[in-house]
Amino acid sequence: MLVVRPVKKDDLDGLITLAEKAGTGLTTLPAHKPTMMAKIEESVAAFISPPDISRKCTYFFVMEDTETGIIAGTSAIIAGVGFDKPFYSYRLLHLTQESTDPPCRVDTELLQLSNDFVGAAEVATLFLDRNYRIANAGKLLSKARYMFMAAHPDRFSDRVIAELRGWVDEDNNSPFWESIGRHFFGMNFNDADRINGQGNSQFIADLMPKFPIYTALLPTTAQDVISKPHDSSRPARRLLEQEGFRFSGAVDIFDGGPTMEVSRQGIWTVRATQKGLLGGIVDGEVKDPQHMAANIDIQDFRVTLTNVVETGTGLWVPANAAKALNVNQGDLVSYAPLQAKPENEKGLL
Repeated sequence: MLVVRPVKKDDLDGLITLAEKAGTGLTTLPAHKPTMMAKIEESVAAFISPPDISRKCTYFFVMEDTETGIIAGTSAIIAGVGFDKPFYSYRLLHLTQESTDPPCRVDTELLQLSNDFVGAAEVATLFLDRNYRIANAGKLLSKARYMFMAAHPDRFSDRVIAELRGWVDEDNNSPFWESIGRHFFGMNFNDADRINGQGNSQFIADLMPKFPIYTALLPTTAQDVISKPHDSSRPARRLLEQEGFRFSGAVDIFDGGPTMEVSRQGIWTVRATQKGLLGGIVDGEVKDPQHMAANIDIQDFRVTLTNVVETGTGLWVPANAAKALNVNQGDLVSYAPLQAKPENEKGLL
């Protein structure tokens, strides 16, 4: 059974194996043991600390196959981005200029270096092993974060963002980086990506151009990939859009990937999540899960796929789900539909 839970220190080896499968581009999942252990320790500290939205905290989750112990995927929420170090992006600015003699109008776009997402919560580090890209595993891995937000809203600001990996070719070359970043950093895309992934963002502040860049001056190959997600990120973008995320008008400074944005209360799963006492446990297993259910205790937070039945005596779940969640009759649990409903569908929570 697949369960999404907070990361533990003894997950290190499994995470390194998973990170090696992710390759470059996912800077928040580096295949570097010291960096990975630092991320694990930061997350462990976040889960045991009292809520404080005035500082950066990372809540790092893993998806575990409970039958094999394999770490099949990761996801995370970074609360208070930009509080520990600048969170840079390029803001797309639109400029219209007109001339009366001769009559002419020119619409242009500029890239302006900014860090205006300070304090936001970022959903990040979404990666699923190819061997587990079946059924609804990807949805569980992604949506578990929103169930955590619904259970512990005092740990997050109302502004939520998500950065999507930008487009690169089959050789992992970024047209956006080749047209801008290489000229200022003097290194290739993979090296810059690796340094940033290990937590060193100061070199960005030191070397990036401070003045706006006219996109019309960039090669067509670079213009075409501004805000274009990597081919492998398209499913993630669809999941984000189903939750209510929209393009923010900002892109990543390395590969030009889009930054998506939504209010916390605007996230569909957050609004659809309900709580109730576990009234009973049914023998057997679920073959066609329609819900996500969660143990909302901060020290033992867990989410799995199952079916939840509302009764006069409380919520009922199958025995394998109760075991995976480590909950017993009388415990408080939360649950939400797995599938997002259209906004105009009757009964939307």
